Amino acid sequence: MIYADYNGSAPVCNDVKEYLKQRLDEGPYANPNAIHFMGQKVLMGMDNARSVCAKFLGAKFSQVIFNSGATEGCSQIHHSVLGCGAKDEKNLIVTTGIEHSAIRKTAEWYAENRGYEIITIPTNPNGIIDLTEFEKVIKDKHQNIALVSIMAANNETGVIEPFKEVSKLCQEYGVTNFCDTTQYIGKMPFNFNETGMDYAIMSGHKIGALTGTGILLAKDKTTLKPLIIGGGQEKGLRGGTQNYIGNETLAVAMDSVSKFFDRIPELTKKREEFEQKVKEKYPSAVILGEGAPRLATSTYIALPGVHGQAVQIELESMGIFVTTSSACSDNEPVTSKVLKAMGVTDDVGRGVVRISVGLCSPVEVYDKIYEALIKAYDKLSQIKSY
Repeated sequence: MIYADYNGSAPVCNDVKEYLKQRLDEGPYANPNAIHFMGQKVLMGMDNARSVCAKFLGAKFSQVIFNSGATEGCSQIHHSVLGCGAKDEKNLIVTTGIEHSAIRKTAEWYAENRGYEIITIPTNPNGIIDLTEFEKVIKDKHQNIALVSIMAANNETGVIEPFKEVSKLCQEYGVTNFCDTTQYIGKMPFNFNETGMDYAIMSGHKIGALTGTGILLAKDKTTLKPLIIGGGQEKGLRGGTQNYIGNETLAVAMDSVSKFFDRIPELTKKREEFEQKVKEKYPSAVILGEGAPRLATSTYIALPGVHGQAVQIELESMGIFVTTSSACSDNEPVTSKVLKAMGVTDDVGRGVVRISVGLCSPVEVYDKIYEALIKAYDKLSQIKSY
């Protein structure tokens, strides 16, 4: 069996598994907000985890807020920055058409219910946003922009966006900058404070920690408002008894994944060889985001005329698990919003298959995926799906 949907969710990593075996057997267990010895011991363990995460993320200890994942972080940031409604001078949200649905739908909610206006920055055919157009918007409208929300790496194409340039322009013009770093963190080295971002988010299940864990990074946490009021946990920024064991697995997973960063060049080379072999076999095959900087572990490929879901089913019958787009929209047999924003036509868009491995994956998986993919294409290309 080959699992190739790491962009959807990574398997719990081996170090986390081993940690949990010992942790669940030996304890301690207590409410980390209790003042007795056991509670304080649990709190100390969680704060040690926060220190590890802060170091990995290039952030200060106080900038790390534990939560349930990126979607919650996105909601809290919008809630904190946009509040109860648009101010006369700050009524614009600047984002893109390639954002994850959690980001885009949250922005749309504030537009529909709180009076904000969305400016969508165009995306080039290679999946990179039009930085020139973004710079123009920032220069012309910065006094009216409440929030910029542009991702670091796309969850479908794996294309790495010019997020450092975006952040620099936001700093220059005094605009609040939120970056969805969910797909970037754990796949590339990241230093929050060096980027100049105001806010960033991540989910633990993308890097091998337990599902339902995550982090919101805030340059200045006093700008945040609690989305969950509760009893004042996380310094009053997130109510509810903390998922302390889950938070500990974040630190274990980050420590684990950092050991694989030196494999990025090797995996990039193997991914490029894999894509080239497919194109040599099928010259009409399309690699989405080709030519743009991409995550080493992501391939988004289509064979026009062959339906992506049919390919997915064929690969699964051979023990290889992939998706056709992001997991959030994998059950919709239409061209995704990300690809539409890139100007991709339906004959390509409906045929896409997303192959995403982990930094820990052996390079040989690409050889097995290639053999299975060619078998699927050979079979299905004889029967045009649409």
